[in-house]
Amino acid sequence: MAAAAPAQFQSDETRTSLLSASMMVGPATVFVAAGLLVPLAILLRYSFNRFDPRRMMIETFSLDNYVKFFADPYYTGVLWTTLRVAALCTVVCLVMALPLAYVLARTQTRFKNLLIMLVVLPLFVGNAVRAAGWMVIFGSKGFLNVTLMQAGVIHEPLEIMFTEGAVVAGIIAVNLPYMVLTLQSVIEGINRNVEEAAFSLGAPPMTMFRRVLLPLALPGILAGTILTFILGMNAYATPVLLGGPKFKMMGPLVYGQFQLNNWPFGASAAFILMTATLGLTATANILIQRRFRR
Repeated sequence: MAAAAPAQFQSDETRTSLLSASMMVGPATVFVAAGLLVPLAILLRYSFNRFDPRRMMIETFSLDNYVKFFADPYYTGVLWTTLRVAALCTVVCLVMALPLAYVLARTQTRFKNLLIMLVVLPLFVGNAVRAAGWMVIFGSKGFLNVTLMQAGVIHEPLEIMFTEGAVVAGIIAVNLPYMVLTLQSVIEGINRNVEEAAFSLGAPPMTMFRRVLLPLALPGILAGTILTFILGMNAYATPVLLGGPKFKMMGPLVYGQFQLNNWPFGASAAFILMTATLGLTATANILIQRRFRR
């Protein structure tokens, strides 16, 4: 009986702690869920309506908007371009961020906080401002073309602005700090003795990275990949400013449909974008986790 009383007291205390935590987290969770799910539900309903230039929208239940999207090569081409750009930016960000994140995680210098701040600093500048900076660099009379012409490397300006390459460079510059910070925090939590043990057993640096560090850092790689891929899929300011009117991605396409008051088609395009983003992200995560479990 004496042993049962402390156990009962501990159970009641645990239940009280869980109840208190639920009461504290509950209101914020309900608010966020309602603010996210209710607009999405309304938008989903709009996507089944029909567009009428005079009335803007006719209440009905039709799949015409989705059929129109996938039946038109222009819209499927925009979706494919968005997928290609987002995937390319994600891969480049991962390759560029891994060495920098490893150095930040393992450095013992007193300037470590300053180095991290230098990585975070670009996040204090808006995407539109950063895109404007790239416009100054990539323009026909911008810094890059002027420098190359003065050096005699080229004789006429390169057409860099309003191309896919300019958009890719701009999105990479926006997403790279997120990838670096995510990887740095995970690698920092990996015990350095594990790497030293691999080296002491004769593993070369690349083998240690592939067989030891990479599997242990997989949660950070997945988190950073998901974050940068979603940001790339939903980019708006960078494609508009660096890609110009002829280069289309899904974000500007959705916004353009709402500007034309075509809410049903804009809503369907938004849900196609969201479904593609979440579906590809979930599939990639499953495949990567299965690969590293072997």
